[in-house]
Amino acid sequence: MERVKMLINGEWVGDFNSEWIEVYNPSNGEKLTEIVNAEHEHIDLAVSAARAAFESKEWQDFKPYERGQLLMELANYIRENKEELAELECLDVGKPISQARNDIEAAARYFEFYAGAADKLMGDSIPIENGLLDVTVYEPMGVTAHIIPWNYPIQITARSVAAAIATGNAVIVKSAEDTPLTTNFLAKWFAESKLPKGIFQHVTGLGAKPGSYLVSHKDIDQITFTGSVNTGISVMQAAAANVTPVTLELGGKSPNIVFNDADLDKAATGVVNAIIQNAGQTCSAGSRLLVHDGVREPFLNKLVEKFARLTIGQGIDDPDIGPILNKRQYERILAYLEIGKKEGSILFGGSAANVENAEGGNYITPTIIDGLSPDSKLAQEEIFGPVLTIFTFHDIEEAIKLANGTDYGLVAGVWSQDIDTAHYTASRVRAGQVFINNYGAGGGIQMPFGGYKKSGIGREKGFEALRNYVQLKNIAVKYGRD
Repeated sequence: MERVKMLINGEWVGDFNSEWIEVYNPSNGEKLTEIVNAEHEHIDLAVSAARAAFESKEWQDFKPYERGQLLMELANYIRENKEELAELECLDVGKPISQARNDIEAAARYFEFYAGAADKLMGDSIPIENGLLDVTVYEPMGVTAHIIPWNYPIQITARSVAAAIATGNAVIVKSAEDTPLTTNFLAKWFAESKLPKGIFQHVTGLGAKPGSYLVSHKDIDQITFTGSVNTGISVMQAAAANVTPVTLELGGKSPNIVFNDADLDKAATGVVNAIIQNAGQTCSAGSRLLVHDGVREPFLNKLVEKFARLTIGQGIDDPDIGPILNKRQYERILAYLEIGKKEGSILFGGSAANVENAEGGNYITPTIIDGLSPDSKLAQEEIFGPVLTIFTFHDIEEAIKLANGTDYGLVAGVWSQDIDTAHYTASRVRAGQVFINNYGAGGGIQMPFGGYKKSGIGREKGFEALRNYVQLKNIAVKYGRD
């Protein structure tokens, strides 16, 4: 593929004097392309261009519904090019092509949803006293920075960019160095669109360089970041120096809670899908199973049978499980598996996997680990791979205690056919999303998504996300003849 240049102020930036970073196909290790490792001056140029575009009369004259119309055009463009985009996402991330296709449709839906919402974010009138009209209005933040992770690049770009542009902001997207291809594809549309230059810009490079420059820039008005807790803390610290508001989605250690009255077949399917999607490289992955001791043995037998039927392979061949993104992440997961062998019992998997004609890829056998302490690193830390840890409970209070027993609180699944059990559990679990008799893995364009505790700050998706990108202004008008 041709080198990926950055879109800054409507121009494609990157020359032979730039530092270039190689990008690889996780499925087989083959080189895909190269990206620019942006310098400080690139970020300064992007921020100043965004500021100029945001404050321009051309952009200020855009009516909300006109912003929505442009976002709808982008949604249509994504669907028209869905197969090419799905292949790029599959090559870049390594995920099965069917999952990549689902991601492309989700990206289109984000732009479609926020296109319809662009002219529907309204303020209020507040009754104060006769002769005083008091109203609230929402105004765009200004220049917003979007730091995109590598596991769902087109979805996460779409979900925040669509909301930010719908509310009238200028956006700068910094894609992950491993997965820039689909964001670059969207940048090509923005470069040819009717939007003013600088309203959408795409910069590339390492998080420690352009990413750090961007989040610490004094002229950024809002930051949306998805990634690890440690990096999220660094983003917050950098933003704090400029009192810049942040929206953070920092991962999870999400439980599926299976009660003894659950439909075990449906629950088993949900538990498996929740941990194998994108090879477990999902912030909302159901990485812990909490199972009632009354159904423990039959349920684990069902899980082992399902795991044994899973296929592993290159993303383009559409297996159940694709590769791990890179060598660093692969070795990290293997290190966790070694701990699991020492501290627990491997019910299935627990090792690297070999895939024919994909020697350069990094593959892990889907793994089930039992017998761990709830305080184990494997029970407490986000592994970010196809690794499921098992814990047994005796009653509902013990289940809730286990579910809440980590620093995370992103998603939870509750499997029970008893309405009292299901709703009581949902009310007590400290998680941003609770699924009853299903597990959406953060799915649902309209559903607010975010977490408690170290899973982050704020909510993305749904109508709620629009509030990340606006400021509330109160206006009081005195009227009357006196």
